[in-house]
Amino acid sequence: MRFKTRNFDTSSVALSTEDLSVHLPDTPGQPQVLKQIDVTIRQGETVCLVGESGSGKSVTSLAIMGLLPEALKVTEGRINLQDRDLLPLSRAQMRELRAARIAMIFQEPMTALNPVLRVGGQIMEVMELHTQLPAAERRARAISIMEQVHLPDVERVFRSYPHQLSGGQRQRIMIAMALVLEPVLLIADEPTTALDVTTQQQILSLIEELQANHGTAVLFITHDMGVVAEIADTVYVMKHGEIVEHGPVEHVLRQPQADYTRDLLASVPSLSPRPARPEGDEIVLKVEALNKIYGGGGILKKLPQTHAAKEVSFTLTRGRTLGIVGESGSGKSTVARCIMRLIDPTSGRIMLDGQDIAGLSRNALRPHRKKLQVVFQDPMRSLNPRWTIAESLIEGPLNYGTPRSEAMAEAARMLTVVGLPENALKRYPHQFSGGQRQRIAIARAVMMRPDVLVADEAVSALDVSVQAQVLKLLEQLQDELGIAIVFITHDLRVAAQICDEVIVMQRGAVVEHGTAAEVLVSPAHAYTRSLIEAAPGRMWDFQNFKEMPEVTHANPS
Repeated sequence: MRFKTRNFDTSSVALSTEDLSVHLPDTPGQPQVLKQIDVTIRQGETVCLVGESGSGKSVTSLAIMGLLPEALKVTEGRINLQDRDLLPLSRAQMRELRAARIAMIFQEPMTALNPVLRVGGQIMEVMELHTQLPAAERRARAISIMEQVHLPDVERVFRSYPHQLSGGQRQRIMIAMALVLEPVLLIADEPTTALDVTTQQQILSLIEELQANHGTAVLFITHDMGVVAEIADTVYVMKHGEIVEHGPVEHVLRQPQADYTRDLLASVPSLSPRPARPEGDEIVLKVEALNKIYGGGGILKKLPQTHAAKEVSFTLTRGRTLGIVGESGSGKSTVARCIMRLIDPTSGRIMLDGQDIAGLSRNALRPHRKKLQVVFQDPMRSLNPRWTIAESLIEGPLNYGTPRSEAMAEAARMLTVVGLPENALKRYPHQFSGGQRQRIAIARAVMMRPDVLVADEAVSALDVSVQAQVLKLLEQLQDELGIAIVFITHDLRVAAQICDEVIVMQRGAVVEHGTAAEVLVSPAHAYTRSLIEAAPGRMWDFQNFKEMPEVTHANPS
């Protein structure tokens, strides 16, 4: 692939850090969190800061913003915004700079936006705090920046609350807030991680467009090497609080020097599907003409209906993985929740080991629950923070009559299976990393010896190396126990590496269904092709540090 070239003034430095070091001063030995970090970002340049969770990426961004938690202290170095050292500034002086000179957008806009204020008012508030503009001019400028970030029906969105907007629209509001005062530097901390590929591509293109129009320098923090290949001018690779490699993006991706960089790139899943597992004779899950319709009721006025799932049908045999992919709102999670009976389908059949569970009451469904387990995207929300890991793991077996001593022995064995020490049983969820918590969530599901495991975006929040470990773990468990997996994802690279079959959903309907090779290599539907073409870095072979040959899609429709 040809990397994007951007014209920027190499002599005009927007931000630089010099020997930046951060410690935990109140702990024994004062461990270093950042170790003499040197980063330079020029006006109009996009610098990507990459590395695994815990490498120090976000700590670097928070240090630059002056938002470090009280437990962390900058003990050495300088942070220069153009020619001004930020470290000696007071809190009040830093507040004046934020949004006006240096701005930040976060991964989850729903937690960054005020849920009880209309989004237009939140954009205007930024100008109210930092300018003397009259209200009419603030409103006009807010409308203008909302148009620049390509929001639809701007007047309606201006009056909307955050919960009334989609994830992509909320992220556009965050970008509008960040850029409305044309800051020197924009810091973007994993802003596209939770978005589907087409929305992700739109947000990346939007940031580039606004950068070209405003000349903003961008520090983009990510663990997605596909995003790096798409947008970076310069890459800094971090490990354990240190910069282990940096340079122009084409040099880092073509000729990585550090072993750690090579390992990171090797962990990026390929878009080329792995060989499919043979299809067995034992059908464990069969979904027939599944429909889910929301709305349509109302006392005074009939409400519009939303057809979240339309006539969805598929068959899954023991030991195989079926992937369901599509954009946000396509219906894939609705199908997963119907299968799990977390929501009731409107019509259709869900045959679990030959038994239709679609219409069963809660009591009648209970004996079947152990056959059907789920792993969610965020294990921190699905694990009880007040329970030890042992208590979380044995809860299910105890509910189904397993003696406590037997359940504890199985919990200890299962932790070993998922690659965690037995002493983890006595610890709590907050004492583990995100990847470790997801392993615990998988262990908890597998403790029930299910026939079907539903994984709903189970690896989307993990960095690439941990993601690769979790995918390998799922395959090992599948080999050992013969579990069938329904894998919900918006990441086509992940789908290529774990799925035997793939269903593509759009607006609640299945538009394509076939083997992973058929769907991802020779897609028959235009929507599937658009998803593949939107995948960041799709033309780059990360494992072999080279471009991939251009594929001409067969069966155009």
